[in-house]
Amino acid sequence: MLQRLFVAAWLALGLVAQTQAQPAGLQIPARAHQYRRLLTQQAYAQWGLDAPIAALAAQVHQESAWRPEAVSHVGARGLAQFMPSTARWWCAREGMDECLPHNPTWALRAMVGYDKFLFDRAPPHLSDFDRLWLALRGYNGGERHWQAEARSTGLREPTREQIDAACGRARRHPKHCAENLGYPRRILLRLQPLYKGWGPSWGPDGEEPA
Repeated sequence: MLQRLFVAAWLALGLVAQTQAQPAGLQIPARAHQYRRLLTQQAYAQWGLDAPIAALAAQVHQESAWRPEAVSHVGARGLAQFMPSTARWWCAREGMDECLPHNPTWALRAMVGYDKFLFDRAPPHLSDFDRLWLALRGYNGGERHWQAEARSTGLREPTREQIDAACGRARRHPKHCAENLGYPRRILLRLQPLYKGWGPSWGPDGEEPA
């Protein structure tokens, strides 16, 4: 009951916050609002009451611009742009009978859950923001790449910046670094502020992004 009331309060506050200043040149697509409650419910259910809802919404914005029918040039599908192989792996892991990337409920549940899975596997000595940053890098390009890059630093507990600086020194070809490093940067620093009215925002050092 308390969690439902908390969700309702965030939704109500968001109606006011949406009228406040937003990043220049960006706006929330009109179609996004029909999926807001579903995303919020999945976020709180799988991450708890401190779920990074603004970042998760920004990720959907980046992936598909909130279009459930979206198909990329490489075959990624739906709101969360799951590749068919990743969708099959996630369905098998979660014991799902059907994989439905174009179904908004399936897509948002899977994206939120996969992000949490990747976040939980990021180094615990890092801040929540930096762990989420690495989780997003893993979502975009595979977590084994940044993990190999972390090992290539030779440090026991490298910082997120040191891991980023090692991009292209291990499994990943350097030509893919601009895209992979740009993915969390755009979501967390550029798009996340757009969705601050939807729920908690995660910024560096525990601060909300500007």
